[in-house]
Amino acid sequence: MNEPLYLVAGCKSWNRRVFEEEIRRLPGQWRYLGSPEELAALGQAAAKARYLFFLHWSWKVSTDLLEACECVCFHMTDVPYGRGGSPLQNLILRGHRETRLTALRMTPALDAGPVYLKEPLSLEGTAEEILLRASRLSAKMIETMIRLQPVPVAQAGKPTMFKRRKPEESELPALPSLSAVHDFIRMLDGEGYPKAFLVHKGFRFEFNRAALYDGRILADVTITPEAGS
Repeated sequence: MNEPLYLVAGCKSWNRRVFEEEIRRLPGQWRYLGSPEELAALGQAAAKARYLFFLHWSWKVSTDLLEACECVCFHMTDVPYGRGGSPLQNLILRGHRETRLTALRMTPALDAGPVYLKEPLSLEGTAEEILLRASRLSAKMIETMIRLQPVPVAQAGKPTMFKRRKPEESELPALPSLSAVHDFIRMLDGEGYPKAFLVHKGFRFEFNRAALYDGRILADVTITPEAGS
């Protein structure tokens, strides 16, 4: 008997690492897709897969693919709360220290599909640390899904929508405390995210690797001339 085929899509370096270290060792045939081009090249082959799991994906998935294959994404909120873009940053800005990682069936309506599983997820650390933690938790949830084959359950309750953040929103705003400044820096400290920044007298100051202790923040800063200066 042929083993079932499972597809995993991801666009971050840690997605592939978790796939190689954990996911591909699970029972079945496994294939990793790291770009929209690889995803598009699937064509009718997608219908042969039992599941197509999206660990982290920055592009729209076509309705044709959603209909051809059972597509599952891992969304970093306790849906229907927090549907939409930039969930990590929106959660931290709202003061959350913990959330739920939700495995849900992808539908044309963003993050509105039925739910397979939810697991607790800490929001401590940098954005990259949180996203790696989420990827490893996703691997465990994938193992549960292929073992138990859960039937997804429709979301209940009034949705709360999150708005995808824009790069210019990474400029440090006026904040009420050092803790809030630290949260703002760490929530943007990850691969592919526009770092927290300030512009002062023709120079751009970008911050990462922030640590808060003894009433102060220590952070790495990269200083470059501001565009047009």
